[in-house]
Amino acid sequence: MTSSDRITLRFLAAPQDTAAGGATVAAGRVLEWIDKAGYACAVGWSASYCVTAYVGNVHFTRPIASGDMIEARARIIQTGRTSMQVLVTVGAADVRSREFTPATHCILVFVAVDAAGVPVEVPAWHPETGDDRLLNHRAEERLAPRRAIRDSMLAEAYTDEGTTARTVFRFLAAPADANYGGNAHGGTVLRWIDETAYACAAGWSSEAAVAVYSGGIHFFRPIRIGHIVEVDARLIHTGERSMHIAVHVRSGSPRTPHALELTTQCMSIFVDPGADGRAREVAPLVLHSDEDRRLDAHAIDLIRMRGELEALPIG
Repeated sequence: MTSSDRITLRFLAAPQDTAAGGATVAAGRVLEWIDKAGYACAVGWSASYCVTAYVGNVHFTRPIASGDMIEARARIIQTGRTSMQVLVTVGAADVRSREFTPATHCILVFVAVDAAGVPVEVPAWHPETGDDRLLNHRAEERLAPRRAIRDSMLAEAYTDEGTTARTVFRFLAAPADANYGGNAHGGTVLRWIDETAYACAAGWSSEAAVAVYSGGIHFFRPIRIGHIVEVDARLIHTGERSMHIAVHVRSGSPRTPHALELTTQCMSIFVDPGADGRAREVAPLVLHSDEDRRLDAHAIDLIRMRGELEALPIG
């Protein structure tokens, strides 16, 4: 069911969508669904191929089980000259009750491009209802804070001076990962980020670790099929019951494996739920080096910056 500025996708969560242990759907798979719904909406509005530029503030508010019915709703809430802000909400329901409850929501930014990958203009979107106007206002408000968060994350250096827990995955982008432009799907990159961050969190806490937040996800350049992909996840801050993990994705030609370029960055937060479902205390991060202390302070500053954003009016 579609209209020109929105779309709804419905499908069942499959067993292969679940995380380690098989009890609930992996956050990375939910991120793929979000990207797919947002992409369909952006393409429908722009009538052009689109690339993911940003995914922000994904709060995972409830677990999703294999066999649940999923509803992913996407709608345009703001347009620039070549970009579109798309609000995606994901709900889950038992197939018998069909009563959907919210699982997550977020804003994505897509850029319309031509066959050569050059940005092209998109039709201007104008709010028509009070709900449209409020969402549009919130989207406009986020433009400057989003740039500030991006610049703050880019300003930090991650070197071998850091001593905290770290997981690095390295592999080749496969043909099965390709989108219509011949590069890796944005949703696939989001799944890689979640998988690597999970491995880092599980190593610090337990295999029960789950993502409760992913944000500040900026896509700077595409990942070409056949290129090396390096996903580097580092634990930079712990709360009493949370683990804050910075993830950087780099890629480049196998001919120059030591000259990989940054393609994507992200900050993810994981918790370690106990048998009762409540987050357990995690071991505190010991800060040995100046870099450890600097990145810990950076994570705390990002928490403050995110906390200053007005909540989206999601019904």
